[in-house]
Amino acid sequence: MFCRRGAGRRTPAQAHRRTSGGRAVLLDVRAAGERPSGYVPGAPHLPPSRLTAGAGLPATAPGKPVPTIRHDGRRSREAVKVLAGRGGEARDVAGGTAARVRDGLPVTGRNGSTGVIS
Repeated sequence: MFCRRGAGRRTPAQAHRRTSGGRAVLLDVRAAGERPSGYVPGAPHLPPSRLTAGAGLPATAPGKPVPTIRHDGRRSREAVKVLAGRGGEARDVAGGTAARVRDGLPVTGRNGSTGVIS
């Protein structure tokens, strides 16, 4: 299934359930400078510049759906378009890491703290 507007989005809880069970790989597609402020544990990082330049997916991702996440969820749709153009199943996480924090899902903040992404 490829990206479709609206139906192609996942809530943070849906993405968390799928990635926690290993059925999908959450891909952090924030810019390199954004990751030090915090991240989703276990989410490989692939900055948008590398993704659009043709960088491959992490070894854990081939053959699995790839939800993408950024800070507010808007820019992750760009990554979804790139991945769908390569023939993969990709969906963005609505609200991004900000929504994930609001929903109380696991995040690792600056200096290893839990629950906060600045």
